[in-house]
Amino acid sequence: MLFTYKAKLKNGEIFEGTMEATDRFSLSHELKSRGNTPISITEKRSNFFDLSSILGRIFSRVKADEQIIFTKNLSGMLRAGLSLFRALSVLKKQTKNTTLDKILTSLSNEINAGGTLSSGLEKFPEVFSKLFVSMTRAGEESGNLSNALSEIGVNLEKSHSLTKKIRGALIYPGVILSAMVLIGILMFAFVVPTLANTFKELGVQLPVSTRFIIALGNFFSQYLILSFALIIGSVAGIISLVRASFMEKYVDFIIIRLPIVGNLSKELNTARTTGTMSSLLLSGVSITRAIEITEDVVQNIYYKRVLKKAKEEVEKGAPFSKVFEENPNLFPVMMSEMIQVGEETGKLSDMLLQVASFYEGEIENKTKNLSIVIEPVLMVVIGAAVGFFAISMISPLYSIMDNIK
Repeated sequence: MLFTYKAKLKNGEIFEGTMEATDRFSLSHELKSRGNTPISITEKRSNFFDLSSILGRIFSRVKADEQIIFTKNLSGMLRAGLSLFRALSVLKKQTKNTTLDKILTSLSNEINAGGTLSSGLEKFPEVFSKLFVSMTRAGEESGNLSNALSEIGVNLEKSHSLTKKIRGALIYPGVILSAMVLIGILMFAFVVPTLANTFKELGVQLPVSTRFIIALGNFFSQYLILSFALIIGSVAGIISLVRASFMEKYVDFIIIRLPIVGNLSKELNTARTTGTMSSLLLSGVSITRAIEITEDVVQNIYYKRVLKKAKEEVEKGAPFSKVFEENPNLFPVMMSEMIQVGEETGKLSDMLLQVASFYEGEIENKTKNLSIVIEPVLMVVIGAAVGFFAISMISPLYSIMDNIK
């Protein structure tokens, strides 16, 4: 659950924040363990129709680019010899993002009150992931905070670059389909009714497909604004349904079994699993904690289940590679083999990094060619739609020609 809270620092200053916790009592205990005094704790409920909260999420956020700059600049200043408090003050003066400005103020207050950077970052789970916080904490404990922040920056950059490439590959088919739908609606609204009147005057017997298109055309021409509203509402409804928690396992099941998307999803989850594990282990995080954090990083529920089982097996003393070997439908055989070699040689983090690098390269190559693969599929879809429309509207004309003869 996500809670908003108000608490008092050791120096008497009151601050607010949001944090995930199982319940109010565990959150209160967490705040007290940091030396803070809880004042109020409220569960944060999402409201689909709350316009202010929606706008707040859109405009009051820290983008991936800003997080990358934040970590790299902070790492550089710490490496140059600046104190953490001074480095945060410099970053606060430079930022133009109001949300990041508030976060930096809170972090400065946390450091000034004797806290750590990781404990300050933990107050903003909507901005800084568990991976970010854990790697920062590991860097603090090892005395290499600047190196840990540099590694976080590299990971964020890789993840952001990969996300941009996938989104970029999907822009082309998205634009084409949107244009196709828009042109189709305008055709139904303005062209079909004219042809329908012509057929009516000539008294031609219309086939079922033509009657269907004419019925749609009459509806679109009479209720054009309502038609657009229904289409937008339907798309929004489908997106909301797909994102609903009870649909998660069904959607994830379908995704990993789709022809092209399925293989891309498997490679993406494999790269995220191995890359995250490698970064955490190199930072000094224990293997069980690293598996737990990686479970939060991967998005597919079936991969989460495998990682949960992997943690249980490792705690029992079983090899880390065992669970991956038992799930070749999700993780490639090469991954379990490389992990096994890493465990035997004592270089698990290096082997995980090699697997992550390999599949990141595979994903990069596939995303480059994704638009080329999607293009013929789009052509078939568009051709089928245009062909159906053309045949439905032309076939009555052949009936007219026959009657004339």
